[in-house]
Amino acid sequence: MTKTDLNRRHVLALGASVTGAAAMTGTAKADGHGHDLSGQSVLITGASSGFGRLMAESLARQGAKVFATMRNVPRPEAKELEALATSDDLDITVIEIDVTKPREIKRGVAKALDKAGGKIDVLVNNAGIAYGGPVELQDEKAMQTIFDTNVFGPQRLTREVLPSMREAGSGLIVNVSSQLGRVIIPGFALYSPTKFALEAMSEQMAYETAGFGIEVTIIQPGGYPTEIWENAQALTDDLLERTPEELRDTYAAYLSQIEGRNGGSTDPMDVPNAVAEVMAMPAGSRPLRRPVHPGSRPQEGINQVSAQTQKAILERSGLKAVADAVLD
Repeated sequence: MTKTDLNRRHVLALGASVTGAAAMTGTAKADGHGHDLSGQSVLITGASSGFGRLMAESLARQGAKVFATMRNVPRPEAKELEALATSDDLDITVIEIDVTKPREIKRGVAKALDKAGGKIDVLVNNAGIAYGGPVELQDEKAMQTIFDTNVFGPQRLTREVLPSMREAGSGLIVNVSSQLGRVIIPGFALYSPTKFALEAMSEQMAYETAGFGIEVTIIQPGGYPTEIWENAQALTDDLLERTPEELRDTYAAYLSQIEGRNGGSTDPMDVPNAVAEVMAMPAGSRPLRRPVHPGSRPQEGINQVSAQTQKAILERSGLKAVADAVLD
């Protein structure tokens, strides 16, 4: 890939600041461990547990200025992370943000922007929830809750952060999706529909913001043993309590598949490592999608066909520059 290729996003008609984008470039550390993310500020949602918690610590250890956001602060997870930051001299600030509460988002992002000097370099939309069970069992409450968190939440955060990124002429939005944002396994309720929506919204935004020097990368994890499984079981149990017994019995075979799922024995650090890798790439070269799993990655074929199809559509629509910027 040539130098011209790496920066072609910044010569689109809308005109991005190449200088500002260049400040987003990271390099490998001299000791070979991780990347040098010094100078990059990153806001992470859902940082109380799972990928978000691991990401907050990992990116901070690589030099990033981290804003670790979570619901219901103060809470033990927040105190633990703050104590770690103090003891290990890590630049981590815990901020209360519930992605379903617009006012809280506005306050939290404003606080982060103030502490970051007016601009967040990287937004990681990581917060997410899951239910189990067939679609027919998902009542209005369940449907509203999962879409509010997994789709509306990332949109709310992104809208708060984008203005400062546009002004700076650079930025990176990382949206944590799933293999199930491309493929479907029956019995996973509305999780796939929300992740399909997140995938589509992310890709559309990638085309629309490329001319401002702002990149979008979709992380597509497979199964990992994080707290999402335990939390999903609790949400599902609550849902089943208000589901008529006859309907539960109708789908007994699918409901039996929910019990005991835990994401396997894979290493959840794969996801923070993938995010750090993307952050460290030269501005203009980051991929639209990044599958993450040591084993099966069934979405890769779909990603490839989708990219080819989108490129053809955009080129026929007179948007070749946008297609080249995002899909190559």
